[in-house]
Amino acid sequence: MVETEDFELIGHQLCLDYVNTLDDRMGNPPHELLNSYTDLVSWSQKTHLLTDKQAEHLLEQARRHPADASDVFQRALVLREAIFRIFVAIADRTSPAEDDLALLNGALANAMCHACVVPKAEGFAWDWTDKENALDRMLWQVARSAADLLTSELLDDVRVCAAEDCMWLFFDTSKNHSRRWCDMKSCGNRAKARRHYARKM
Repeated sequence: MVETEDFELIGHQLCLDYVNTLDDRMGNPPHELLNSYTDLVSWSQKTHLLTDKQAEHLLEQARRHPADASDVFQRALVLREAIFRIFVAIADRTSPAEDDLALLNGALANAMCHACVVPKAEGFAWDWTDKENALDRMLWQVARSAADLLTSELLDDVRVCAAEDCMWLFFDTSKNHSRRWCDMKSCGNRAKARRHYARKM
């Protein structure tokens, strides 16, 4: 089981943080942070999609229905990579592949079958029906997040980390919209060190 501390949430959007569960994409091999359904649940805890109690309940359901949990896990990875390709295309100012949009729309259609509006102390809020035992409930919110970002006026602020060996996605929240690195402390500092070394050569 991956510890929740291993997941870095620098994307500033749920769907982008989900894409970033594959680290060092250009590596051979890349560093996969989601290696099981348990890891998917751990990520959902880190992002507050699940409480500890809800996570334990889903893990118990997964133990009872291992084939279903395995199917959800495989779908989760396929969805992640489709979302990655969609937003990389957006960041590169090109059109996403129709197959990737179709895959996202399929996940979104499944999610919205469970969407509902519930009353709160002040007003109303989105919620989900039949979520208690749904092994794929976290994917509903990921798909909704991706759709919300794609239809947002802020879509142009999606970036790909400028580090050639990274490829993490993030939402640029800087004042002048000039952020280049997923994290200045890691990729940014490494790039600065390389430039410094090159100047001294």
